[in-house]
Amino acid sequence: MGICDAVAVAKILNATLVIPYLEVNPVWQDSSSFMDIYDVDRLINVLKDDVSIVKELPDEFSWSTREYYATAIRATRIKRAPVHASANWYLENVLPVLQSYGIAAISPFSHRLSFDNLPSEIQQLRCKVNFKALVFVPHIRALGDAIVHRLRYPPGETEALSSDYLRVTTDQNDKQRPQKFVVLHLRFDKDMAAHSACDFGGGKAEKLALAKYRQTIWGGRVLNSQFTDEELRSQGRCPLTPEEIGLLLAALGFDNSTRLYLASHKVYGGEARISTLRELF
Repeated sequence: MGICDAVAVAKILNATLVIPYLEVNPVWQDSSSFMDIYDVDRLINVLKDDVSIVKELPDEFSWSTREYYATAIRATRIKRAPVHASANWYLENVLPVLQSYGIAAISPFSHRLSFDNLPSEIQQLRCKVNFKALVFVPHIRALGDAIVHRLRYPPGETEALSSDYLRVTTDQNDKQRPQKFVVLHLRFDKDMAAHSACDFGGGKAEKLALAKYRQTIWGGRVLNSQFTDEELRSQGRCPLTPEEIGLLLAALGFDNSTRLYLASHKVYGGEARISTLRELF
């Protein structure tokens, strides 16, 4: 979503986009760069008639670094872009900076472009970025294809999984009928549980542990913490637990023959939380 918005903003401003730097999230601790994840050459080529994109800053702007912006207030940094800002906001607040200095650094940028009231060509460009220009690097695509292949053609009970996850036994698999499966991202990890400020049945120890985590990650500033658990649940602000997700899927008609692939970070509560899903599916 962020890169789709960045390309759209570059188009609105008639500016060149520099491949963005990805912050290391304190929860996920993933140090991957943009080029580690996406095929940048394809991105640049597919969008060449829409927006100019470069991998690095030109030498004349080499001073514009993260360290430069971290040490003082800089005229070229746009720090207060509102959430879901309009195209006019960028034209009124960012374009003058670009015209004066030749460069503008917008940070933070997450969710900083509106979904509504944008020209149709900007919305179409967003879709072009998402569905045509953005492609994972080959080894990520190969791993994804291998995982999907195993889900569609699961090994037999007596067949051991190969240590080489990219090996494809097409001769045997062609004789099998592809099976259906469900991919489930629980999004029930520690940061989500803590940020929600909800009670998940762990008693006083859980409340203290999550409060400490909130203090460490967000300095204790979590909007939901002003509400009681009953208020949060009545407002639908609490993430569903794995047990609740299991009941929901069962109510939707998925039975115990369903193959469930958990595409999640470490689940808060560990195996004890996932055991219900294992019993159902």
